[in-house]
Amino acid sequence: MSTATQTPTAPLAPAAADALAKLERAFLPLEIRKAVTRYEVASARTAELSHLMDSRDLSGAEFNALFDAQTAMAGARAELKDAGRLDLIGGGR
Repeated sequence: MSTATQTPTAPLAPAAADALAKLERAFLPLEIRKAVTRYEVASARTAELSHLMDSRDLSGAEFNALFDAQTAMAGARAELKDAGRLDLIGGGR
């Protein structure tokens, strides 16, 4: 019977974790990278437009842009779910 001692490790520093995530993304299949990028861009646009909702009513064009961004997020999320890679956008597997 082995009695190997486990050495505790500290969590990665945020900068190191970001660097590791970028490195991992560089080796992902192209379609997965595209889905992550679509999700991130649409998420940023959704946040931008949602912020406007707090201060005023959205115009018709802004409402359509919000709908389109949310639709893009849902599509990209579905692709990543099918690929088992929701972890890339902060979701569970």
